[in-house]
Amino acid sequence: MTPSIAATEKTVTGQALPDQIERAYRILPHNLEAEQGLLGALLVDNRALERIDFLKPQHFFAPAHQRIFEAITILGNRGQTASPVTLKSYFETDADLAQVGGADYLANLAASVISIINTEDYARSIYDLHMRRELIAMGEEVVNSAFELRLDRDATATLELAENRLFTLAETGEIKSGFTTLRESVYRAIEIADIAYKSEGHVTGVTTGLRDLDEKLGGLHKSDLLILAGRPSMGKTALATNIAFQAALRYAETGGKEGAIVGFFSLEMSCDQLATRILSEQSGISGDAIRKGNVSEAEFRRFAEASQKLAQVPLWIDDTPALSIGAVRSRARRLKRQHGLGMLVIDYLQLLQGTGSRQSTENRVLEISEITRGLKAIAKELEIPVLALSQLSRAVEQREDKRPQLSDLRESGSIEQDSDVVMFVYREEYYEARKVPNIEDGAKYAEWQEKMSRIANVAEVIVGKQRHGPIGIVPLFFDANLTRFGDLDRTYTSAPME
Repeated sequence: MTPSIAATEKTVTGQALPDQIERAYRILPHNLEAEQGLLGALLVDNRALERIDFLKPQHFFAPAHQRIFEAITILGNRGQTASPVTLKSYFETDADLAQVGGADYLANLAASVISIINTEDYARSIYDLHMRRELIAMGEEVVNSAFELRLDRDATATLELAENRLFTLAETGEIKSGFTTLRESVYRAIEIADIAYKSEGHVTGVTTGLRDLDEKLGGLHKSDLLILAGRPSMGKTALATNIAFQAALRYAETGGKEGAIVGFFSLEMSCDQLATRILSEQSGISGDAIRKGNVSEAEFRRFAEASQKLAQVPLWIDDTPALSIGAVRSRARRLKRQHGLGMLVIDYLQLLQGTGSRQSTENRVLEISEITRGLKAIAKELEIPVLALSQLSRAVEQREDKRPQLSDLRESGSIEQDSDVVMFVYREEYYEARKVPNIEDGAKYAEWQEKMSRIANVAEVIVGKQRHGPIGIVPLFFDANLTRFGDLDRTYTSAPME
C-alpha cells in the first residue's frame, strides 16, 4: 500500500518536527496525495503523459516526486516503457526515495492506482499549487528587496522589478492550449477578411493616417513588430509621431471602432518637445516659431484651438530615459490594464537597455537581440502592433545611392529577423540640397535646380520586408517646416489639417 499521507509529508519533505513546533510554521501549499496519484497513473499507463505536456518536474513539491516524474518523462521521450521494474535500478541508491521506502515506493504508487481518468485533474492541481508557491517566494523576495537599501536601485526600480516578476509569472502560469484545427483558424481568417471588406480603405489593422502606406501594409496589425529605420534628419520621429497621433485621433473620432489608444515611449525627446511637434503639425505653425514666440494673435488662437483638440486624443507619452526592456514591458502592461492600449511606439530601440552589460561590441549585439525579442514578445502578449524606430549604420553615406537596405540596420541582424515589417524613411532632397553646384556653372546649376524642384517635399517609405505582404516604395509628402507627413497628392498650406 501507498505510505500514509501524514507520514509521507514528514519524510518526503524533510519536515519531521514535533507537533508543537510544526504548528508555528506555515507549510507551503502542496498536495502529496495528488502527486502520488498522478505518478502512480503514469507508471501504469505512460500514454497519460500526452495529456499533461504542460507539467514539469519542478512543479512537484516533493524532491523524490520530481525525480520520479523526470525519469518517467525521459524514458517516455525515448520511446521506452517507464514502470516500477524499469525504474528500480535508477532509484535503488536515491537518498530522497530511501526516506519513503526506496524502490518499493514505486511499486506501491502503481499498485494503489484505481483509475487513470483523473490524470489531467491531478496535473492541473499540482500546477496550481506550484504557482501558489512561486507567488509566495516572489512575495518574500519583494519584501527582502524593499528592506535592502541600495544606491543602484531606488524604490521605483524595486517596484518595476516586482511588477515584471509578477506578470512574467502570470504569463508562464497560463496553461496554453495545444494545436488549433484548420477549421477554427479558417473562421478567424474569415472574420479578419470580413472586417477588411467592410472597413473604409480595406484596412484591417490600426490606421497610419496615410492612404498609400495603409494600402501597402493594410494598417498596423496586432502582434506585429514593425521597424521604422533611417539616418539622422530623415524624419523617423516625425513619421512615427504622425502615425501615433493619427491612430489615436481616429480612435477618438470613431468612439473606439477604429484607430487605437497609443503608448509612446520617447527616450530621445521630452514629452513637451513631442507635444510641440504635434501642435505644430496640427496648427500649421512652425515649431521654431512656437519655441521663439514669433506668432501673431491669430496664430496663437489657432495654436490654442489645436491644443484643445489634442486634449481629447488618447496618446500617452512616457519620456523616461534609458529604460530597460523589462520596464517597457511592465509599463505597457500597466497602461493596457488601467486605460487600454492598442498600439505601442518606441523612439528608439538603440536607447533601450537589456539586462546585460555594454562593455563590448559582442555584448551590445546580444543586448539588441534581447531587446528586439522582448519587443516582439510584448506585441504578441498584449496583441498590439509595436512600432520601434531604429538607427542605420554609416555605410549608407558611403554609397552613391543612399537609399537604405536591410543590411544597413545597425548592430544586429536580429532586428531584421525578429520584425514582421521593416520600413526605411528616405528623403533624396536632404542629400541633394548639400550638393549645390557653383552658380557660375549655369548648366549644372540649372540642372540641379530642376532636380530640386522635382524632389522638393517628397519622402519615400521603403518597405524592405513585410512578412504578410509585398515590399516596395511608398512616396509621401513631407513638410520639413511643420515636420508633417501626408499623402503626396494632397495640397498643403499653412492652415491646420482637417
